[in-house]
Amino acid sequence: MRWLAVEDASAVVACRNAGLAMASRLQFPAARADALALAVTEAASNLHKHARQGALLLAVNRDADVPGIDLVTIDSGPGLRDVGAAMQDGHSTVGTLGIGLGAIRRLADFCDLYSVPGHGTALVARFWPVPRAPAIRCAGLIRPITGETECGDAYGVLRTGDTVTAVFCDGLGHGPLAAAAAAAALAAVLGEPATGPATAMGPATGSASASGPASGSASEPVALLERAHRRMSGTRGGAVAVVQVSGQLARFAGLGNVAAFILSAGSRKSMLSVPGIAGYQARAFRQFEYEVPPGAAVILHSDGISSRWEVAAVPGVETKDPLLIAAVLLAEAGIHRDDAGVVVLAS
Repeated sequence: MRWLAVEDASAVVACRNAGLAMASRLQFPAARADALALAVTEAASNLHKHARQGALLLAVNRDADVPGIDLVTIDSGPGLRDVGAAMQDGHSTVGTLGIGLGAIRRLADFCDLYSVPGHGTALVARFWPVPRAPAIRCAGLIRPITGETECGDAYGVLRTGDTVTAVFCDGLGHGPLAAAAAAAALAAVLGEPATGPATAMGPATGSASASGPASGSASEPVALLERAHRRMSGTRGGAVAVVQVSGQLARFAGLGNVAAFILSAGSRKSMLSVPGIAGYQARAFRQFEYEVPPGAAVILHSDGISSRWEVAAVPGVETKDPLLIAAVLLAEAGIHRDDAGVVVLAS
């Protein structure tokens, strides 16, 4: 991932060059690289002309058999009153040609926009070497604290049949050591065979139902969380959450202050973590089960995204593409004084 601030006209050229460099590394055909470059130029120009605190992200997408490129923009601008009109060629709010957003939609394999007046705008577009439109059911974003190049937040997603497992880690502190702690958590959950059963869990409280002892079920979230706790010993440690979604059921286990919730029909239901620091302190490991309504989004994020954002401020966002949901939350509630990260699973 590479975030680029778009604060003046020179940033537009820098964004275009970054897009061309990434396309070259991924061996995009010339025509597709040119399409990406034009879209990046239009997106960056739009930020420069209309937005406040605009930022553009270019990231490698590995959801298909060959890597593609994601283009994301977020800003703190005035927002749009008519998103549909803004996506049409020729639309303009300031007397310019207004071709940017419509051009991006035509050039990209996928493009969507979310905006609410007074709350800024988020744009997502995807490009592949050969045009395609794979179904994307999970996505995430990370952004390091201002002044750092490495992010202490990290996420990973694993698909096994109809089951999707996501892990999110917020490594303590910032910079390379925090990133190393987060990397250890992801490696434990996604890459290393299980070494034994999870610790038995005590009774749970709250609206969720708790499972009993994992009894050797090494692929369930509670076992994966304990594995991450062991692997992170010797690192800075951090907060870790693991969620597993299969059909309309989510199994969840968390240690520390990773925010976790299910967003559905304009309401937000929190998923419960237990206190502790992965790699250092963990009195118990507990697993909870939640119903995931059709059309809901399961979301994990660090405290670099404030939990005080209002669901009413982003109406209908849960129905959007997972990457667009992540971008909206980062734009709406991201904190520049901390690493920020979010991962979204669509039901």
